Amino acid sequence: MDSQHGNYQTVSITKTVPVYPKLLHPQKVLNLSNLDRQCPILMYLVFFYNPSHANKNLSLNSVFSSLKSGLEETLSVWYPAAGRLCSNRNDGKLDLWCNNNGAILVEAVTQVKISQLGDLSQYNDFLEKLVYKPVSDGNFSTMPLVVAQVTKFGCGGYSIGFGASHSLFDGPATYDFLCAWASNSAIMKAKGGLEQQQKPVHERGTLLANCRAPNMATKLSKNPGSVTRAAAIDHLYQLIMQATTHNQNLSDMGSSNQKSYLFRTFHLSGAMIESLKRKVLGQRGGSFTCSSFDVVAAHLWKARTRALGMRKETMVCLQFAVDTRNKMVPPLPNGFSGNAYVLASVALTAGALEEQSHETIVEKIREAKNSISNDYVNAYVDALEGPQGSLPPLKELTIVSDWTRMPFHKISLLHGEAAYASPLVSPIPQVAFFIQNPNDNRGIDVRIGLLSKTLDPFSHYFLNEVQ
Repeated sequence: MDSQHGNYQTVSITKTVPVYPKLLHPQKVLNLSNLDRQCPILMYLVFFYNPSHANKNLSLNSVFSSLKSGLEETLSVWYPAAGRLCSNRNDGKLDLWCNNNGAILVEAVTQVKISQLGDLSQYNDFLEKLVYKPVSDGNFSTMPLVVAQVTKFGCGGYSIGFGASHSLFDGPATYDFLCAWASNSAIMKAKGGLEQQQKPVHERGTLLANCRAPNMATKLSKNPGSVTRAAAIDHLYQLIMQATTHNQNLSDMGSSNQKSYLFRTFHLSGAMIESLKRKVLGQRGGSFTCSSFDVVAAHLWKARTRALGMRKETMVCLQFAVDTRNKMVPPLPNGFSGNAYVLASVALTAGALEEQSHETIVEKIREAKNSISNDYVNAYVDALEGPQGSLPPLKELTIVSDWTRMPFHKISLLHGEAAYASPLVSPIPQVAFFIQNPNDNRGIDVRIGLLSKTLDPFSHYFLNEVQ
């Protein structure tokens, strides 16, 4: 979008209101797990709803009222979302005070037309104006955990910018919350509503017990003589040690300034992904199968590392989030609403990564996935027990967040599905998001932050082999 439109790009906020649960719960403190405490900031997602006949006939006031009433009802069941973070009196760590202080809902208007934003899959600075960002004084106890902004465009279309604290929800829980909100909105109720939603389970349960008992991983291990280690944590320490050994200043290991990054979305069509799979499957016959995630993650890792021009002896690492809901013993309950992800990890030298085939890398990714067990989760949670600092941006580290099983664009907060659901910039800007494409259900949109000098080589290496 042309940034020289000046005031034409203005988004004017017309209303900001607190939204409280329809039914108030008795106040209590919900103990968080170490997984919840890793990233206690708001993560944002913007939904775009094109100007359909049904949406054009809706007034902004009716849309706002529908969303507000739906959010009130949703917060009655998802009551921690109306709370605030607080410090545990015993150890100073973050917990969640369920105090009914409410979420924030904002109404806004702009003369911009959605069509002027161009390709909605591509990040645009204008998107930052479509979400509500509370002013922070560094005190988590005053910050809302859920915020939303509904913006009416000049064309009659709408955006809904949603933000939730990562200490409250992980990706699957965010998806469930948004589905519940959509189901409870007056617009959807008028159409008969959506299917019955899974009742959320807010207590952190087994994950919390592991946090409070640092040696539980050893005690619960099927083989008490061995201690499972969290490869992702070990690999991070090795990357940091590698940087310091080479006299590399931690602040220079990458750039923590998001302005240094260019955010691009690369669309891999279903045909492109099948082409990549054939390269792997062509080397193996019989029953060998390969998921779209595995092959795209392998390809991304090779392309990004090559674009960065790493020395062959440099250790490089691929890490990706794995949902542990069904990895725990016993499994976490259906509807678990907290953070249940850990990172799986694969490490090689840059030289080995370039030399090895896609097939070999895919196998290593599958091995890393399969290593995520109850013992691994326990070891991971225990490793987070010590003091936490922000992760320095390591160029040797490639991180993937897979959203392909969470079709956010299908959530009908208004009439019909969203034209696109776009994440905003994450705290670690070089994270690659794998997103469902609304127009190609077999394809994957890869959103990634790249330093300007690596954009062209990455584009070449990433797209050249799948054409």
